Amino acid sequence: MAAEKIALHRYLSPQGAARMRAELKELTQKERPQVVEVVSWAASNGDRSENADYQYGKRRLREIDRRIRFLTKRLDQAVIVDPAAQANRNRVFFGATVCYADEEDRRYTVTILGVDEARLEHGEVSLQAPVARALMKAAVHDEVTMQTPSGPVLVEVLSIAYPAPA
Repeated sequence: MAAEKIALHRYLSPQGAARMRAELKELTQKERPQVVEVVSWAASNGDRSENADYQYGKRRLREIDRRIRFLTKRLDQAVIVDPAAQANRNRVFFGATVCYADEEDRRYTVTILGVDEARLEHGEVSLQAPVARALMKAAVHDEVTMQTPSGPVLVEVLSIAYPAPA
């Protein structure tokens, strides 16, 4: 029996899953009830066709409900992978923090995380990003070719780190 291949977009770190659960809780327990209250109040004021509070509230409810459906689906299908439990720490896998240098010796540090949790401003890149795909399974001192919009770039892996096991 062949093992089922898991889609990469389903991978989440425990911290990413916790952030998504917190957002879901915030939307369902705080924000949505507040907007429902405003929409109910606005609807009781009469003519809804020119009632900005009612129209904006209904639009915001649709946005909230769409986000709730998205988060619920992602969390239901998520494969939680704890980078701290990674046994092979000398190669790049999900959750690794990798320092690499390009041909001009510019150094970069990225952490490879799930599609829904990566935040570039925090140095986190998606598992499906070109840099992550190029670095995947590389070891320290390996040279890999990364595809960029301006063409292929050769980079060298300088260090690989994972969170400490709990």
